[in-house]
Amino acid sequence: MKRLGEIALFTPDVDRLVRFYSRVLGMEPSAWQPGETATFLLGDVKLFLHRQGAPSPDGPPDMDHIAFFVEDVDAECEALQQQGLAAAIGPRDFSWGRSAYLRDPDGRQVELHRPPAPPRR
Repeated sequence: MKRLGEIALFTPDVDRLVRFYSRVLGMEPSAWQPGETATFLLGDVKLFLHRQGAPSPDGPPDMDHIAFFVEDVDAECEALQQQGLAAAIGPRDFSWGRSAYLRDPDGRQVELHRPPAPPRR
């Protein structure tokens, strides 16, 4: 099962977008590192605002995207490949969890994501 988990927007001016979305949403971000990143919690969906930076050679490009949370990123990618879709970046582990990235027909980035397991106590 897939569920919308996050919307990520990249910008050269995070603080400007924080002011805009604070007014639109009528709330302050739940987390904010001025000039770098901010997070608004919208029920089960997170709105992430990130500073757009230089492309990373081993990570996904800094581009706006939506992320669907899935139980098994690898199985979801394999099922989509069997339907003729290809991953732009195949399943891999990142610092934020396991993700794969596809492109929709208009070129927008779509992430399939499984957050990392919570630490054991």
